[in-house]
This record gives sequence, structure tokens and C-alpha cells, in this order.
Amino acid sequence: MIHAFRAFRHRNYRLYFTGQSVSLIGTWVQQIAVSWLVYRLSGSALLLGVTGFAGQIAILFLSPFGGIWADRFDRKKTMIVTQLVSITLTLILAAMVWTHAASITSVIWLSALLGIVQALETPVRSSYTPELVPIKTDLASAIAFSGGMQNAGRMIGPSIAGLLLIYFSEAFCFALNAITKIWLISSLLFIRNEQQEKSAPSSNLWFSVCEGARYTWSLKPLRYLLPMMALLSFTITPYQALMPIFAAETFSGGASMLGFLVGAAGFGGLIGMMIMASRGKVSDLLQWAAIGPILSGIGMLCFTLSHHLFFSLFCMVIVGVGVIATAMSVNTIIQTICEPQKRGRVTSYYIIAFMGINPVGCLAAGALAHHIGAPATLGGFAVICALSGIALKYQLPRLKNQLEPLYIAAGVTKK
Repeated sequence: MIHAFRAFRHRNYRLYFTGQSVSLIGTWVQQIAVSWLVYRLSGSALLLGVTGFAGQIAILFLSPFGGIWADRFDRKKTMIVTQLVSITLTLILAAMVWTHAASITSVIWLSALLGIVQALETPVRSSYTPELVPIKTDLASAIAFSGGMQNAGRMIGPSIAGLLLIYFSEAFCFALNAITKIWLISSLLFIRNEQQEKSAPSSNLWFSVCEGARYTWSLKPLRYLLPMMALLSFTITPYQALMPIFAAETFSGGASMLGFLVGAAGFGGLIGMMIMASRGKVSDLLQWAAIGPILSGIGMLCFTLSHHLFFSLFCMVIVGVGVIATAMSVNTIIQTICEPQKRGRVTSYYIIAFMGINPVGCLAAGALAHHIGAPATLGGFAVICALSGIALKYQLPRLKNQLEPLYIAAGVTKK
């Protein structure tokens, strides 16, 4: 367990971790508030899926361009600019709700604009971590805790949102998110790190995108791991869009119940983070890339069959463990084996697999749930995910052989 906290030896990472943790709590406060606002205005499972689709579909198409930015420009400055844009859009949404001018259409459009900002910023943020932790043996700890930020936010943010929505409107939640982004910008301004070598500028963006795609394809283990991430994203993570239905219809609750259910998955993510951060050998990561989908699928299937709150919360904890174990193992492998000058572009394809496929899953889940119900939809998806994880386990010997020379080239041993 002593390995788990080694990333915090680095001052820059401590600053980054603090700022991002606060910011991500605000992000989840807003995400829950948006879901509740849409459900309150429409009561429609389909529109919940459409909103989730609009908020993240840009990641599917624009992340490679965000990866190019990450490889060519100063990552810290880029994140500051994107956070300023995000603050502006968030305050517009808050003002519309505060003045009772918000409609389903306006919420969807603003979610789409925020999704564009996220699509360009996420590859930059994800590829920034190695700059903050120059010692490669500390990288697994840093990436695990960076993933843990997401799950801390998913655990704390929904709980805060559930309480705030009892006493305040959604507008208050949106304003709070804007304040957390200001906190992040402040922490970034205090970070001092050496300028990293960037790719030579090119006027042909499409050539840069294709170069990143070819390099990603040349890393043979990613031909298996990225599709597994995409399948997990399509089948499991859409629960976030449909969770208001379970909160209201299965457990006869409101916004606070929604916060507890989503927060349970966040707590599971924190457990998964500690498991991944404490890994002392890179060879362990590949095993978890297969175990994670199996855990997620079993946990989600049991959740859809349960009508007992405490057991359902436990199931969501298992889902959270599985999702973060898969995501962080694959991300750590990517950050370890890829060349620094191409890290942003390779990371962008990981972002597409993990986050870009999610809106497609949300839309499909929302449409299917409209006809057969949310439990049947997520239950069927869960079975597909678990079976895919089992299939990946049979490919692990081949993937280990493919990874070994890549680890050696990166100067990392399996010890």
C-alpha cells in the first residue's frame, strides 16, 4: 500500500490533484442537476438519453483535435482557456434557470456546447499528468489518483447536488460548478514545470490526426484494450443517464435518492482507485483490464434485478470498482508505452473509447428503455459487458507478449 501515495511526492501533482478534485465535484453537481432538471421538466427516459448524448457526443468526433492541441501547445494554458469558456456557458445556464427561461431545447443545446469544450480539453488534461510526475515509477499512482478524482467527484458531487436540490433550484448548482472551475484555474497558475518538447507545427491537421491513428494502431495491445473500453462505455456507463428513473420509480425517491445511487458508484470508484494505485507491478494492470468489465457487468445486472436499497447501493459500488479498474489500467498502459510527442493523440483515442462512446450508449439506452424499461435495458447491456470481459481474459497471454517489448522500449520493467 506504500506505493499508492507515491505520486504526492511531487508538488505540481499535489496542486493539480487538489484543483481538479474540487472542479470535478462541481462537474458532478452540475451533471446531476441537469439530469434532474430534464426529468422534472419532461419525465421522459428518451429525453434523458438525448441530453446525455448531446453532452458528450462531441468527444467522439473532436477528441483527436484536442489530442493535437495537447501535443503542440502548452497544456496548462490550454486548460485555463477551456475552463474560462466552461465557466461562461455554465453561468448562462444558471441564469436561464434562475429566470425560468430554461427549456428542454436550451438545456440540450448548452449541454452540447459544454460537451465541445470537454472534448477539446479532456485529452489535454489526461496527457498532462506525466508532465507533473517526471518519475515513471510514480506514474501508475498518479493516473490512478487522477481517475480517483473522477470517482471522488461522482461520490461527493451527487450527494451535494441531492441536498442542494432539496432547498435550492438547479441554478444554484450550476453557479457552484462555476466557482469550482475558478478554484481549478487558481491551482493551475501555481504549477511550475518545464516546457515539454512538442511536435513540429503542421498546416495539415488531417495528416496529424492520421499520424496519431496510425501510431495508435501500431501499438498492438491497444487493438484489444480500446475496443473493450468502448464496449464498457456503451453498455455500463449509460446508467448515469437512466438513474433518475430508478431513483423515482424503483425506490420512490427524489433528487437525494439519485445522489445516493450515483454516489455509491463513485465510492466504488474510490475503492478501485486505491486498488490500482497500490499496484507495484505493471504486469498486474492487464489482468485488471479484463476483471473490471466482468465486475461491472455482474454488479449492474444485480442492480437491475434488485428492489432492496442497501443491496442496490452495494451493487453500484461493485460497478464503480469495475469501471475505474478497467479505465485506469488501460490508461496507465497507454501513458507508459506511448512516445511523449504522440501521447496527446493516443490519449484522445482512449478518451473516445471511454467517454466518446458513452453518449451513443446513452441514446441507445434511452430509446430502448422507452420501449422495454430501464431495468431490462441495463440488464441486457450488463450481460454483454460481462461476457466480453471473459472473452478478453482468454487473450491476456497474447497481450502480455505484445506488451513486454513496449515496456522495455519505454524503460520500464515489470517488477
